[in-house]
Amino acid sequence: MNIEEFRQFCISKKGVTEEFPFDEQTLVFKVMGKMFALSGLERVPSQVNLKCDPERAIALREEHDGTIIAGYHMSKVHWNTLMIEQLPPKLILELVDHSYDLVVSKFTKKLKVEFDSLG
Repeated sequence: MNIEEFRQFCISKKGVTEEFPFDEQTLVFKVMGKMFALSGLERVPSQVNLKCDPERAIALREEHDGTIIAGYHMSKVHWNTLMIEQLPPKLILELVDHSYDLVVSKFTKKLKVEFDSLG
């Protein structure tokens, strides 16, 4: 999977926006203003950071040694960095969904109502 395919999948999800809040190279994806994915566009090989359940994060790092690592410049407990060109696309899409769902599950009641109203 390349970075554009990753981007297209992220922005196709309900309530998602993309922006560059940190610098011109770090593309951030947010659902209802809450970050669930980001990518340093200048990084080679292509890498993305995704939120992950802490226990699953450790298991993924062990299973995919070197291609999934502790989150680069992120909380090492809650974020993983994925080398997306070296992993199966199906796994990447599953982990994007997992990250997105983790963030959505933590919405306040007010934000959940707003999210649900998007259709």
